[in-house]
Amino acid sequence: MSSKISRTRSTVQPRRCVARLREKNIVDLDTNWRERAPVIRTAMAGDIPAICDIYNFYVRNTIVTFEEAPVSTDEMHARVRMIGENFPWLVYEEENQILGYAYANKWKERSAYRYSAESTVYLHPEKTGKGIGTRLYSHLMGVLKEKSFHAVFGGIALPNEGSCALHEKLGFKKVAHLKEVGYKFDRWIDVGYWQLLL
Repeated sequence: MSSKISRTRSTVQPRRCVARLREKNIVDLDTNWRERAPVIRTAMAGDIPAICDIYNFYVRNTIVTFEEAPVSTDEMHARVRMIGENFPWLVYEEENQILGYAYANKWKERSAYRYSAESTVYLHPEKTGKGIGTRLYSHLMGVLKEKSFHAVFGGIALPNEGSCALHEKLGFKKVAHLKEVGYKFDRWIDVGYWQLLL
């Protein structure tokens, strides 16, 4: 996983600069190419504290994740490094702040599942409902398609209207509903699975 991404701004050939950034998995979301424009890029070591802050909010306060203890920066760094060796782990950066992240991982271990992946997206809790999730998740699906993945699964702890709406907006279809498979905050929790064929 790359530890440095160039932010050099080209005033002579902006189109060529944008093309180079896209080759490095960075997408400029502002067509005017302004400084500090939102970008979606591969996660780097320096992003780990922000990723941890976002994720641990959901660990402590929601049923979105079934983890119950906050994750340390060392543990998160290990996860990003391990997953990033074979799958995309992306962040959404705006004004030098990480506002969300999305990644994919193995769906199942058996080799015949190699063209399937499970996707995940988390946003800063104060930045939901602003279209960031759609941009970030859409880009993740594009990267997976480029890597020749065929089926993507999103698991959602229920109820979660926002996540269900995001998946269905991008074409995911609900394919499974598992009753009372999680237990957190003194209650049983259902999980649904949504699938997208790329």
